[in-house]
Amino acid sequence: MKKITALFLLSILILSTSSVAFSQTSSEILIRNATILTATKGTLLNTDILIQNGKIAKIGKGLKSSGTVIDATGKFVMPGIIDAHAHTMLDAINEGSFSVSSMTRVSDMLNPTDISIYRGLAGGVTAANLLHGSANSIGGLATVVKFKFGKSVEDFVVADAPPGIKFAMGENPKRQGGQGPGRYPRTRMGVIETMRDAFVRARDYKQSWADFKAGKTKVSPRKSLELEPIVELLEGKRVVHAHGYRSDEHLNLLRLAEEFGFKIGVLQHALEAYKIAPEIAKHGAAVSIFTDSWSYKLEAYDAIPYNAYIMWKNGVNVSINSDDDGRMRRLNLDAAKIMKYGGVPEQDSLQMITINPAKQLGIDKRTGSIEVGKDADLVIWTAHPFSVFARVETTFIEGEVYFDRTKDLEMRVAMEKERKTLEGTDANKSKGNEPPPIPKEKRKSHLDDADGGNQ
Repeated sequence: MKKITALFLLSILILSTSSVAFSQTSSEILIRNATILTATKGTLLNTDILIQNGKIAKIGKGLKSSGTVIDATGKFVMPGIIDAHAHTMLDAINEGSFSVSSMTRVSDMLNPTDISIYRGLAGGVTAANLLHGSANSIGGLATVVKFKFGKSVEDFVVADAPPGIKFAMGENPKRQGGQGPGRYPRTRMGVIETMRDAFVRARDYKQSWADFKAGKTKVSPRKSLELEPIVELLEGKRVVHAHGYRSDEHLNLLRLAEEFGFKIGVLQHALEAYKIAPEIAKHGAAVSIFTDSWSYKLEAYDAIPYNAYIMWKNGVNVSINSDDDGRMRRLNLDAAKIMKYGGVPEQDSLQMITINPAKQLGIDKRTGSIEVGKDADLVIWTAHPFSVFARVETTFIEGEVYFDRTKDLEMRVAMEKERKTLEGTDANKSKGNEPPPIPKEKRKSHLDDADGGNQ
C-alpha cells in the first residue's frame, strides 16, 4: 500500500482529537431496559436509568423521558472504569535529577490530545489517576482526571479529588544513579533513608512555621515547594501512592508512616502484598495491583494471581490498574480474572475497577457506582463486561457521550475515503518525490518500569 502523506496524518489528528462527532449534550437521557451492574447494590434486570443534567436522576422500571431514549434491551450498563494508576496524557514524566522531586506537578504537562484517552474511552474507562514516574523516592504531585476527550485540559481535572503524590521504592529509584558516582541513593536502604530524611526536614519546616505564627520567632521561614507537599502528608491532606513490589519494602514504608504519624493511601503494584496482608489491613492502606502480569523483572518474580483474593479476604481495598495505555482498554477482563483466581464474587470483582479505585482516589461520592445523585459516568456493553466477546457501545461522562461505536465506525469509513482522495491528489507525485514515511507510534508499556523508570 502507498505511504500515507503528511497531510493525511494531519487529517487523522484533527479527526481523532475532536469529540464533536461523539458529543451528545441532551440534558435528559433515558437508558431503557438494560441489565444494570450497579457495583454496590447488586444487578438490576430490565431496568432504566434516567440521566438529567449530567447526574443519575432515577433508577427503576418503566421510567419516562421527553429527552433522548436509548434502547439497551439485551445490553449491560456498568459504572465507568476508573484506573488508579496511569500515565496517559503524560510523557517524559520522571524528573530524575533529584531523588525527592515533590516540587513538580504532573498537572503542568497534561496533553488533552493524547489518542490513548480516546482508546481508553473505547474500553469503558472514564477516569484515571495520573502519576509521576518511579525514578524518585518521593516523586511529583498526582492529578485525578476524567477522560473528557475533545475538551480543554482544565475540564479533565477532577478539582475536588484529594491531592496525591507518588513515592517509589526498589530498583527504579536506586538505579537512577547509573554508572560511576551517580545520584544518591544507590541501595534499597538508601531509598528509605531518603524518605525518612525528607520527613524529618518537613517536620522541622512545619514547626518553624508554627513558631513564626505563634510569635516565637520574628523572621518568616522561606517557603519550600519541596517540603510543602510533605507537610500536607503529615497533616493528612495528601494521599501517598507508593510504587513498589517487594513486601519488605512496602512494610518498611508502612512503618515509616507510623513513625511520623500518617497513613499510606495506596500501595501501587504491590505484587507481593499477599505476604503482608494483615499488616496492610491493620495500617489501613489500600492496594492497586496487576492481576496476572509478572516476571518482567526480578522484583516481580514472586507475584501470584491470587494476590487480589488474599487482599480482599483480609478486608483490604483492592483495585486493578493498568500502568499501560494498552492494558487500560482491557481492565474489564483483568477484573474478570479475579473470579477465577480465588472465586471472588462477581460484584466484588467489579468493584476492583469501579468503586474501589474511586475510594482510593477520594471521588467515590460522585462516581464509581450506579446510584441516584452520582455523576452519570456510565458504559453500555453489548454483553456482560466480563466476557471476552463484550464490546463497548457507548461511554458517558457526566451524561455526555464521549465514545459511540456506531459513530466511530462511520468515522472510519469517512477517514478511509479521505485517505484515498489524498493519495490520489498527492502533490509530491507531480514532483516525482516519495511522501514522507509514516511515523511509528512509541508504545508506552509498564511506564513505571521501562528503562529503570525513565519514562
